[in-house]
Amino acid sequence: QVQLVESGGGLVQAGGSLRLSCAASGRTFSTYTMGWFRQAPGKEREFVAAINWNGGTNYVDSVKGRFTISRDNAKNTVYLQMNSLKPEDTAVYYCAARKWLVVRGTDRGEANFDSWGQGTQVTVSS
Repeated sequence: QVQLVESGGGLVQAGGSLRLSCAASGRTFSTYTMGWFRQAPGKEREFVAAINWNGGTNYVDSVKGRFTISRDNAKNTVYLQMNSLKPEDTAVYYCAARKWLVVRGTDRGEANFDSWGQGTQVTVSS
């Protein structure tokens, strides 16, 4: 497992942008698949995006074309660039990780990941 620390959340108006970062501990970051999940008030935590250790990406339909996940293995960091934000994107966003995991299709539940950050709040005002 790795230690994960998210940052970059905040309050933004609808249509605006934010970039979330997740810094990971350890020296084998490149072998971890990284994911972003979110949990809105009163709702279950849901998958948002993932980037596999081999670079493949996976997105939930509701963010395709608006969000981009990327990673910088030299900095042990994964990013989530969020553009054209909507009020329904308001949630606590969590970073997750699992060594050698490959996220394919819709097999992307939180049970696939074994390391989690504490979360960062994103609030989109209308």
